[in-house]
Amino acid sequence: MTLILASGSPRRQELIQLLGLPWQVMAADVDEASVDHPDPAVNVVQTAQLKAEAVYPFAPAEAVIIAADTIVVLDNRVLGKPAGEPQAGEMLRQLRGRTHQVFTGLALINKATGQRVTDVAAIDVPMRNYSDQEIEAYIATGDPLDKAGSYAIQHPGFQPVIDFFGCFAGVVGLPLCHLVRSLRKSGVSVPVDIAAVCQAYHHYDCPVFETILD
Repeated sequence: MTLILASGSPRRQELIQLLGLPWQVMAADVDEASVDHPDPAVNVVQTAQLKAEAVYPFAPAEAVIIAADTIVVLDNRVLGKPAGEPQAGEMLRQLRGRTHQVFTGLALINKATGQRVTDVAAIDVPMRNYSDQEIEAYIATGDPLDKAGSYAIQHPGFQPVIDFFGCFAGVVGLPLCHLVRSLRKSGVSVPVDIAAVCQAYHHYDCPVFETILD
């Protein structure tokens, strides 16, 4: 059985290969703004479902479609991808020294059986008190410009997050333990110890994987 990743995100493509299963990309072309549910945990799931259903007609018969959506929320406001460098700087200053939430929703469709499974990762993310000079240097790399909230938790130079105790992969954009849990419900066995693989890949001792996979 082949996994179909309904995303063109390079970060999600890096993570899905850690499952040790055959996969391919069929990026979904949808209007994400058409989903306007005020609850961010519901919003990301509905957006992921929209992506999965868009890919469904074109996926092979023996495939499991995987779609995901991630948003950053601060003070009940969604911080999307910045329109340019000035907005990226504004977002990073708003997030500085504060804790915000990242929500990543998953939607899976087993095309052979028609079964549909959803899940969501809700993660508290505490940001360190980085300087204006660090913000400017980070923006100059171009890295923030295609990311919700204008940052990547995994960026080796900026390293914006401090005292983090949540799902690292979920902030990157594909919560692997949640995904394995959903794949199991979809009738798909994953041949690797995903918690160990994910922690080794991110160089992170995860304190929440047992709760997620139990």
